[in-house]
Amino acid sequence: MRAGPELESLPFVSKLRVGVLVSHNGSNLRALHRAASQPEAPFEVVAVISNNSGSPGLAYARENRIATRHLSGRTHPDPEQLDSAICATFVGHSVELIVTAGYMKKLGPRTREQFAPRILNIHPALLPRFGGPGMHGNHVHQAVLDSGDSVSGPSVHIVEDEYDTGEVIAQLEVPVLADDTVDTLAARVLTAEHTLLPLVVQQIATRQMSVGQRRL
Repeated sequence: MRAGPELESLPFVSKLRVGVLVSHNGSNLRALHRAASQPEAPFEVVAVISNNSGSPGLAYARENRIATRHLSGRTHPDPEQLDSAICATFVGHSVELIVTAGYMKKLGPRTREQFAPRILNIHPALLPRFGGPGMHGNHVHQAVLDSGDSVSGPSVHIVEDEYDTGEVIAQLEVPVLADDTVDTLAARVLTAEHTLLPLVVQQIATRQMSVGQRRL
């Protein structure tokens, strides 16, 4: 794994309270929750928000007794009210770190300002080369294949106002094989995401890197 800030091993005092935003299956939420369920895990997933009321990720959170809310343009047609509701939900659950894990909407300014820089996103390609508007899902993997690059892999970065522009704090490279399709590359990168994201959150919780008041 390539990490941005210099690492420093320090003991954690209390479990880091993590809030997660999902839109669909929530496989990275599941990976985070599995890691948080291990003995002596230094973080816990305390709240999950989805813009999709039928999201399997939201159903998973409910099944595992994690606080959930469906918040979207359907529940709050006014974008400012939606932003306020998302922010209030995470504040109400004393969330210290937000992770957008396959969340297909841009966070509003209130939430970004309240939690900056403690909002992380996992992107399914190496940034900054394969980021920006439209670079999501299979579009990203097709762009990697079209580029002829020999490596891809997930990037964890700090969320800012624009898509994929925040500081990259960790990446995990995976090979691009000669016979790769979008589907085979996507599957290999997703497996790497499930390794990288829990590791990064654990390093935040144990103060091995700096994000806001915590060290990652």
